[in-house]
Amino acid sequence: MNKAQFIAALAPHFNDSKKEAAHAVEIVFDTITRTMSKGEDVMINDFGKFKKVDRKARMGRNPFTGETIKIKASKKARFLPAKGLKDVISGERKLGPAPKPEPKPVAKKAAVKKVAKKKPAAKKTVKKVAKRKPAAKKVVKKAAKKR
Repeated sequence: MNKAQFIAALAPHFNDSKKEAAHAVEIVFDTITRTMSKGEDVMINDFGKFKKVDRKARMGRNPFTGETIKIKASKKARFLPAKGLKDVISGERKLGPAPKPEPKPVAKKAAVKKVAKKKPAAKKTVKKVAKRKPAAKKVVKKAAKKR
């Protein structure tokens, strides 16, 4: 699932407004990013922990030439899944039903205006066509065979 699909999945919870859903997603990602950049961890119960990790300088190897190279110290983002998320992914625990979007507020109906009744249209005269009598059935007599 990419970001656009994620926003589309959240839109029903925001009265089918993708704009509001996108804004909410941006706020969540921005808050996590800013908190981690300060060096603080972001812990979301039953989901996981986002944290900033310092990596020390180390020696590595260039895979093409085989030459040893020095890798600088760096800071990386790490996500550690919580036990609840691990259990759901492994199948040990089942998720309950997905939260349903809140129903849209129903607009009040406008007052019904009374419309003057129209005069009924003049009736068309229909000519009656005389029904034909069904054709007389021919009676076929079978000649008795003489032997």
